[in-house]
This record gives sequence, C-alpha cells and structure tokens, in this order.
Amino acid sequence: MDALQPNVEAISQAVGRASIWSVLDIAIVAILVYALLTLFRGTSSFSVLYGIAFLLGALLIIRSLPRLIVLNWLLTNTLQVFSVALLIVFQPELRRAMERIGRIRGLIHRPLGAPEAQGVERAIDEVSRACRRLSERRQGALMVLERETGLQDYAESGVIIDGTVSGEFLLQIFFPNSPLHDGAVIIDGDRIVAAGCVMPLSSNSLDGSLGTRHRAGLGITEQTDALAVIVSEETGTISLANNGHLVRHLNEAKLRKVLGLIYRPAGQNSFFHLGRWRRRYRDPAPAN
Repeated sequence: MDALQPNVEAISQAVGRASIWSVLDIAIVAILVYALLTLFRGTSSFSVLYGIAFLLGALLIIRSLPRLIVLNWLLTNTLQVFSVALLIVFQPELRRAMERIGRIRGLIHRPLGAPEAQGVERAIDEVSRACRRLSERRQGALMVLERETGLQDYAESGVIIDGTVSGEFLLQIFFPNSPLHDGAVIIDGDRIVAAGCVMPLSSNSLDGSLGTRHRAGLGITEQTDALAVIVSEETGTISLANNGHLVRHLNEAKLRKVLGLIYRPAGQNSFFHLGRWRRRYRDPAPAN
C-alpha cells in the first residue's frame, strides 16, 4: 500500500488541476483523431497511416540520439518534402474531408413544401418501380440521386435530358444495347438531368461478384453526398450506396422506404434522416 501511495497522490493532484477546459481539450482531440481514422477506414490509404506512424516513431527515436548528426540533419531537411508528399498521397481523402465539411449547411432541416414533397415522393415511387422491373429482367442500371453536392461535371460527361422521372423512361434508357444503358442516370428531385454519365470508380476492395456498376456507384458516393441505386445485370440484385457504404438485396418496398427516409434534393437534407438510415439499413460490415 505504501508503494502505491505516491501514485495515488499524483493522480489526485492531476485530477485536482483538471478544469472544464482540459476536459474539453481532450474531448476535441479525441473526436478529431476518431474522425481522421473514420475518414481513412476502408480505403487503400489506411495502411499508409501505419507506415507514417512507424516513420514518426523512428524519427522521434533518432531525434533523441543527438550524436547521429548527419542522420538528424537529413531527416530535418526532408520533412518539408515529406509533408508535400503526404498532400499528394492523401489527396482523395483530403478532398472528401473538405467535401464533408462543406455539407454543414445540410445539417439544418428545412421542411419540404407540398409541391416539392409530392414530386420527390413520385420520383421515389418511379425509381423503385423501375428497379423492380429491371431486376426481374436482369437488366443492369445505375441511378445517381443528387443532393447537396452538385453533379454538373458528371452530367456533362453524358447526354443532357432534363426530363420528368418515370419508370418507363428509365426502362428505355437501360434497355440492353441502347446508346445510354452502360452509363449512369443522374436524378435531381423529380427530374432526370442526364443519362450515359461516367462516374468515378471506387478504389476500395469489393466482393468479387460486384462489377463496374457497383464500383462506380460507390465511387460517386465516396466523393459526393449523392445516393446511388444499382441493379446488377448478373443477379438482378438491387443495391443502394450512400457515403461509400453499400446495402444489397433490397426489394421494391425496402428501396422505396429507404429512399423515403434519406433522399432529399439540394437544400432539403436532414441529419436526423441520415442517422436513422445508418442505424436501420447499413450493412454490419461496410463495403461510407
């Protein structure tokens, strides 16, 4: 007991010196570290973090040995180049982080007006119905639903349509061998903005049964806040991608319910709805 007394006294003194600002400081740092790990989790850059941590540990050990003059000088002068290299290596993740910070305006819930709500609900019904029929026919499809982040750059890679969303229209677009069936359809509210669009491919490792459509659907949700509905050409499985995560094996009713919970066009997103989607429908193991 006597041996433990100094440790107990040291802990008591540390707790006595702690203030609300100390607790807040630690909490903020913990949140930042957790957010950083969450940002890189599931990406190919996550393993790079281990390499960086190892190099930083080695650097601290070397810096504690002042007699290694040349090695200390070399490491000190290469830190600036190393910091620039980090910006290049983590460019996709940094861009994604800035994109998420820019979505802060979407945390404020703005109620849907009656006409807008009716248009979005009708679009959800048409998309869900079209996915069921595409699934039954084993016809592949990729539909990207725009939210806060504008998709104009991606829309310009395809054919601008600006037409009303309808199940028949979507079936025609994704009919096999049609000129636009291999690309993605971009939907904003109750309007089809463009078809035959090229989406960025996800660099994350996916199940071997998932093809380019699923990789493109995940890719656009990793770089923007859009939703992506994918119908597999091989199995007819309906999937939904959101924030780099994939939910598979949906039917028409489940897809309609999920989209009804989380799909809001630009300026109409709700943080509450996004959280509810993650709790109810996200896969236990991520494919964000």
